[in-house]
Amino acid sequence: MTVPLIFDTDPGVDDAQAIAIALAHPEIELLGMTTTYGNVDIDTATHNALLLAELAGQRVPVAQGAAGPLVKPKHPAPTHIHGDNGLGNHALPDAQGHAETICAAQFIVEQVNARPGEITLVAVGPLGNLAAALQLDPGIVDRVKQVVVMGGSIREGGNVTPVAEANIFNDPHAAARVLTAGWPLTLVGLDATHRCVLGPAHMDRIAAAQGRLGEVLAGSYAFYRAFYRNALDIDGCCPHDSCALAWLMRPELFTSVRGHLSVVTEGDAEGQTLFAPQERAFIDPRWSRTPLVEVCMNADGDAVVAWIVDTLTA
Repeated sequence: MTVPLIFDTDPGVDDAQAIAIALAHPEIELLGMTTTYGNVDIDTATHNALLLAELAGQRVPVAQGAAGPLVKPKHPAPTHIHGDNGLGNHALPDAQGHAETICAAQFIVEQVNARPGEITLVAVGPLGNLAAALQLDPGIVDRVKQVVVMGGSIREGGNVTPVAEANIFNDPHAAARVLTAGWPLTLVGLDATHRCVLGPAHMDRIAAAQGRLGEVLAGSYAFYRAFYRNALDIDGCCPHDSCALAWLMRPELFTSVRGHLSVVTEGDAEGQTLFAPQERAFIDPRWSRTPLVEVCMNADGDAVVAWIVDTLTA
């Protein structure tokens, strides 16, 4: 049985790796990609999404979405991590295709309503598109099959502030709306993704198997690898966004806990994800006022990376 999927993305080196998986996996039906600012500006995100599919020999609908946060000022794109073009400054051809005429939020709403109970949303960037879709049609909460969000951190600490992960920090108000909407949701954050390291030997195998797309994956990986060597003293990269797809297809590789999420939207802790496990009582019920969700607290890193490599070299 295939998994009908909309992939919400800000490509992004690790996004590109995950897009390759979504395009290659025989049990994923990629209905479309919706793009957001984050790792890059919105036009670059849309170009990269179109191009990556074309390099894989596929045509996938791409709907352009959020160009900035709902409330807070927009921060500059992290060019020191992903490069000026989002793909490690690797030389890229122009995309031949064009974005859909409807925006990302409308694309999400229309697709979900056309196939109620079937579609999974996987979001690996700031969450403005999902928040906008909820604003357009709150009823999609009951018609989406599940939502998987790559973002947040519970015990691991942050990667852009001491407490906040980048996707949540970039638009905490959107994240607060999406993570507490009441739909079936799983958060795959740094507690899990930092357990996974995609090494150079892994990327060599992927590049050899992925043709023209593999050249871009390898070229962008080299830039990303240099960042991780300096930032975390590892030889490789954490394939954050691919982990969201790994959870979707192989949840047994992760340790998850049910509980209540909330997001700090203001002040020094903006973007921090707060998690109250279901089985724990706290001094005040405020921590348990949001709907129950699933949160990944750990991962079998070697097994996740093996799954990524196997998917992209099959």
